[in-house]
Amino acid sequence: MAETKKRLNLLVFSGEYDKALAALILANGASEMGMDVTMFFAFWGLLVLRKEQENEELEKSFLEKAFSLFTPKEAEELPLSRMNMAGMGQFMLKKMMEESNKPQLKDFLEGARKKDIKFYGCKLSMEVMGFKEEELIPELEIKEVYEYLEDALSSDIQLFI
Repeated sequence: MAETKKRLNLLVFSGEYDKALAALILANGASEMGMDVTMFFAFWGLLVLRKEQENEELEKSFLEKAFSLFTPKEAEELPLSRMNMAGMGQFMLKKMMEESNKPQLKDFLEGARKKDIKFYGCKLSMEVMGFKEEELIPELEIKEVYEYLEDALSSDIQLFI
């Protein structure tokens, strides 16, 4: 009898560089071990999946435009959760990673996009924060919370980051 694949479910709530990095390292590692991986992005976590380009032409309300103006435009702009020091901490972390020949956040995100990792975005979070599908990576599927919970219930490991 064939053994069923183990499943990892990550709920990514944080929009901070180091936490997003940890989530993507875990997702890539689990995928390389042969696990099925789903990542559910809610609220600030959606910032991890923003495309690098500007989306000025998207129809947004005044508040949605203001919110977009003051949030990171792509994953590499995310602040650190600790010792960000107006971006200096993030710069130092990236420099140390570079000097150690370690991949950056964007590399782990690109790796996850090439693997069979499923990216889900919280419908409610997207509506509240004013994100449009067009400004996020094309692999993202929009899901209701109950769809995430069904996925989490069928997973062997669930992590909240």
